[in-house]
Amino acid sequence: MKKLRVGLDNYCLFPLGMMPDELVKWASVNGAEGIAFSGFPEASREKFSTSYLRGVRGIAKELDLYLEWGNGQHVPMDLSTFSKKEILSSNRKAIEEANALGVKIIRSCSGGLMRWNHKAPDTEVFLKEAAVELIKQASMFRDNGLKLAIETHFEFTTFELLRLFEMCKAEPGDWLGICLDTMNLLTMLEDPLAATKRILPWIVSTHLKDGGILTDNEGIITFPTPLGKGIIDLGSIIKLLQSFNKEIHLSVESHGGRFFLPAKEEWFMLRFPDLTAAEYDQLIILAERTSHKLKSEDLKITERDDWPGICEERTRNDIKNLNTICDKLN
Repeated sequence: MKKLRVGLDNYCLFPLGMMPDELVKWASVNGAEGIAFSGFPEASREKFSTSYLRGVRGIAKELDLYLEWGNGQHVPMDLSTFSKKEILSSNRKAIEEANALGVKIIRSCSGGLMRWNHKAPDTEVFLKEAAVELIKQASMFRDNGLKLAIETHFEFTTFELLRLFEMCKAEPGDWLGICLDTMNLLTMLEDPLAATKRILPWIVSTHLKDGGILTDNEGIITFPTPLGKGIIDLGSIIKLLQSFNKEIHLSVESHGGRFFLPAKEEWFMLRFPDLTAAEYDQLIILAERTSHKLKSEDLKITERDDWPGICEERTRNDIKNLNTICDKLN
């Protein structure tokens, strides 16, 4: 099978405050075949003139690197206050930037952990609001030949993303797709391999990230790990992506931190109505493997405060390790 190109997402190096042209050069020097720009602060984006982004495009072309863009949004609500939020102008700006870069994919993440707030509306409310707004924007993406790649983040599970696409009357290969974040799936109580199989036809980009999951008397903790050191079956996931006969780039996304899920609280678990007993049992198996690795191997949770000092070395190693996994599959 064809080896998929391995690169990185700029979130890996976010603490360094690097601009797109600097990131492209860093990627080339450090063994990456491309870079996905998932997002930048507004203060930085104000400096992204059309001529500047075209210059970045030229550098990437000269270095033979793939590029993907970000800054997209798909939920027209503030996920902290739950009030209405205008996202059309943000997506229009992202499209203009993407056109200047010559890319075809815009990663979308509306952010927030609304499911963790017991006062939040039911997830169906967010789905309906997203569908209404996205339908209005469909022609804008189609006319520009762009796909809005909704990340498997913390807004919707893969089950819910499939319902969202149905509500939008979208089909795979059209203007909507998925950015597969392999570790975030754990935080949404999904087995990464099973979830990948569910949404395979929709995947157009990736955040390849390893991770772990632990259970205790309070609930569940998930966390990213060095690539190849966690419990996510990245080899099997990559084989699925290869078999689908699409040009999908494997972008490493590394960071520190941990996520707590109050899984002992009934109100919280009710927010995951699609979770089956079989898939939850698989998560428990993955938790046992994680616990074993923490006790018997050189594995520990990387705290967010430690990330700025190690982000370059970790990202370089993750790119190398991901290439090694891919080489073994071919």
